[in-house]
Amino acid sequence: MMELNKCKRCGAFFVSTNSVCPNCEPKDTMELAKLKGFLAENACPNSMDALASNTGISVKNLNRFLQQEDFSAIASQLELTPPIQTNLK
Repeated sequence: MMELNKCKRCGAFFVSTNSVCPNCEPKDTMELAKLKGFLAENACPNSMDALASNTGISVKNLNRFLQQEDFSAIASQLELTPPIQTNLK
C-alpha cells in the first residue's frame, strides 16, 4: 500500500514505499555505488568524518546507508551517530 512519506534526503513529501522521493532516488543510487566502490578498494576509515571526506557523501546519508544490511560489518566499525557535544561552563 502506498503511503505519504517524507524524503530522508530532501524532506519533500511524496507517495511511495521508498524512503527517498523519486527526485532523490538517483542520487541515493549513485552515492551507494560510490560508497560500495570506495569500501571495495580501500580499508575502512576509522571515523564517519573520514569516510565522508573520502567519499564526498554527507555523514547524514552515510548514517542512512550504513543501517542497511549490506554494510553491517562496516557499521560495526564506525560510530553511526556523531557524539553529542556538550558545553559545560
